[in-house]
Amino acid sequence: MFEVIIGLEVHVQLNTNSKLFCSCATSFGEEPNTNVCPTCLGLPGALPVLNKEAVHKAIMLGTALKSKINQKSIFNRKNYFYPDLPNGYQISQFEVPVVGLGELVIDFPDGRQKTIGVTRAHLENDAGKNIHAGSVSHVDLNRAGTPLLEIVSEPDMRSSEEALLYLKKLHSIVRYLGISDANMQEGSFRCDVNVSIRPKGDTNLYTRCEIKNMNSFKFIEKAISYEVNRHIEAWEDGVHATEIVQETRLFDPNVGETRSMRGKEDAADYRYFPDPDLRPLIITDEMLETYSKIPELPDEKKERFVKEYGLKEYDASVITSVLEMAHFFEEMLTQGISGKNAVTWLTVELLGRLKEGVTLATSPVNALTLATIVKRIEDNTISGKAAKEVLDYLMENESDVDSVIEKLGLKQVSDDGALLEIIDGILAANQDKVAEYKAGKEKLLAFFVGQTMKASKGSANPAKVNELLLQRLS
Repeated sequence: MFEVIIGLEVHVQLNTNSKLFCSCATSFGEEPNTNVCPTCLGLPGALPVLNKEAVHKAIMLGTALKSKINQKSIFNRKNYFYPDLPNGYQISQFEVPVVGLGELVIDFPDGRQKTIGVTRAHLENDAGKNIHAGSVSHVDLNRAGTPLLEIVSEPDMRSSEEALLYLKKLHSIVRYLGISDANMQEGSFRCDVNVSIRPKGDTNLYTRCEIKNMNSFKFIEKAISYEVNRHIEAWEDGVHATEIVQETRLFDPNVGETRSMRGKEDAADYRYFPDPDLRPLIITDEMLETYSKIPELPDEKKERFVKEYGLKEYDASVITSVLEMAHFFEEMLTQGISGKNAVTWLTVELLGRLKEGVTLATSPVNALTLATIVKRIEDNTISGKAAKEVLDYLMENESDVDSVIEKLGLKQVSDDGALLEIIDGILAANQDKVAEYKAGKEKLLAFFVGQTMKASKGSANPAKVNELLLQRLS
């Protein structure tokens, strides 16, 4: 039996307006090589100037992860040669990062929790992008110099499930803080996955492989599973030392396999040394106090939802896992509806109707409209079944809730006189069953309720029907 060892290096692209060491824009999707200047092109004589807002955002994340903030940190040159790295080195942090030791608590579906250590989070500038077209490769340097925050975990994760819980929690925190859009498709939130295994009970760390530049939760899970199986087979076949070497691998989603990309460098291979063009980063006490102020985080919001709205722990976890969903939920509650009903209609009914590519932000039914539907259930204007018809209609047509209720004739009948007329007719037509009910067969009440609802074409208020039937039958 083997134990899996997983550590993650997550790269978060910070949403500053300008790059880390120059004033070029960081906007995505521009014409290639237009957001560039002598500094991010690595031209001789161009000097870097640190973006203060990137430091602010790094401290915010460090605060959220309960990390030690180093008030003096150093920028280093990390030397390697790729076409998309115009300087021939990356400006990063090595010995002393801006964010030191911290932690992140992951939540399992069954209520268990586990604390994952965070080794560090350091600032660095991104490389450009290589674009391969057949036998020709192009280089777009628009991304070169974009500020990154690299968050390095301890090797504390023991399964792909734990790795995904860690990544999703970190992704959520980053979005709550507002320091990045964390768009995985655009590469704003991507990670390198380090995987190794060891016999159970062994405390040694063995050769690890790094799976590079993963930007999909689904593919990360598949890549880890494949790599773990590859390591186990090598151990069991006795070829671990030759088959498993320290290397960087890529995941091919088309075949569900990782493949070797290059040998994995050690720190010494990068020839780190302090960047001579950048002075140490000094964070004053005043800066630390100001930049450490952060908004309510997912765990805090979850705890508040449980206390204030009486939600179950699981429901609160689901609602707060995505910032947009938490905001949508809270906007619904401004209409005075119950938290329990708001959760059901948001997570089950609305989300279940959103087609692929449609999000809460682009949903044809907004928070106030959905809340109004729930409100009409709670004030007995319509039944739960009718409310689903209203929602279905509004997903395809632009209108307001009350107009749709009138148009579709879904308003519940609660008038005693109208309902008693229907009930009396049903009781008169079923005298034999009335006699059986009065003789003690009380389960027949459900029969009378069903007949009344059928006769009213579903428009009768079920609670009122039960009340009036009991009066008549007594």
